[in-house]
Amino acid sequence: MEYSPVCHSLYAPWSSPVKKKLLLLSIMFFIWVYMLYSCVGYCSTMPSLVVEGYRGKETGSGLGKRTESGGGGGGGRTDLVSRLLAKPQPWEDIESDYEEPSSIRTAASRDLLNNELDTDWDEQHQQQRAPEPSAMSSFSNGSGSKKLPQAIIIGVKKGGTRALLEFLRVHPDIRAVGAEPHFFDRNYDNGLEWYRDLMPKTLEGQITMEKTPSYFVTREAPARISAMSRDTKLIVVVRDPVTRAISDYTQTLSKKPDIPSFESLTFKNRTTGLIDTSWSAIQIGIYAKHLDNWLQYFPMDQILFVSGERLISDPAGELGRVQDFLGLKRIITDKHFYFNQTKGFPCLKKAEGSSKPHCLGKTKGRTHPNIDPEVVQRLRDFYRPFNMKFYQMTGHNFGWD
Repeated sequence: MEYSPVCHSLYAPWSSPVKKKLLLLSIMFFIWVYMLYSCVGYCSTMPSLVVEGYRGKETGSGLGKRTESGGGGGGGRTDLVSRLLAKPQPWEDIESDYEEPSSIRTAASRDLLNNELDTDWDEQHQQQRAPEPSAMSSFSNGSGSKKLPQAIIIGVKKGGTRALLEFLRVHPDIRAVGAEPHFFDRNYDNGLEWYRDLMPKTLEGQITMEKTPSYFVTREAPARISAMSRDTKLIVVVRDPVTRAISDYTQTLSKKPDIPSFESLTFKNRTTGLIDTSWSAIQIGIYAKHLDNWLQYFPMDQILFVSGERLISDPAGELGRVQDFLGLKRIITDKHFYFNQTKGFPCLKKAEGSSKPHCLGKTKGRTHPNIDPEVVQRLRDFYRPFNMKFYQMTGHNFGWD
């Protein structure tokens, strides 16, 4: 090869060993910067990929599609990344022990006898510790994911909703939160993500449920639940409205023994016999009136009415209807129940997550006070036309008259 002055001039500056090392280090540095840049770009796309996968799963599973607030795009991914980096607020998934609180508010007005006295301990605790939803709870992991409920027990108070929920939790395809969220009546401003974060994790094919009996009589609840999902299945446990009213009063009496008598609260004027429908214990039992409100947003075939009386006399039969309504295999049968003679209602032979028999707490099955038979008859006469209307609307005679 001929000697070339040009080649020599190009090669000479890099012939020094020190300069060769500098060149090698420079190349390695640029490679490292490129790999770091590529990794950051890939990692920044991960939250959106996971969320899209989660949304796809949630849309394709359960009892129907759910509409959720918030859209996609870069803004959503940026918001999600910031939430992932934020420190989540503490929260406990409180399992109700089915006991009523020992203390209540001390105000003595009739308004307190309506709704304020019906505040359970678990509800108070939830409101005190309202959580910011953790973004990590919104998408799938190895142990399932949190979803908005596909079925809700919406009522009624003192009808047997707690018993129904505990019976249903025996089913392996049902996951339900123990405490009453009161989202659609008291905590709606907290948003759907807050509500979702209260729910237990479910696997593919499992149903998420909750129960809050006051929804049935809350004017805004039907529209709010419909806005979450029009496919939500609704369950209402109903009971003889006279017996239900007495049971409601008995619960209040156990918390505040100095309240007026049942008879004096029942009437606006005892002499004329005019029933006071402003008292919630009376108002809740006008089922036809409340059902009218729900039918503005949900078709009748999306609402199941469970008999509180049959839930005691034939729990397996009523649970069979509920399982059919939810599209589940009939797994809960007679073998799961035994009748507790002391309490006067059925108990589970084996509760969820336990090998021991389980009955509801001491606050369930309280002895009712003696009520003047004349007052009871006045109430039966008052409820009769509403009951007849309710029978017609539901196509089922509950036999309360």
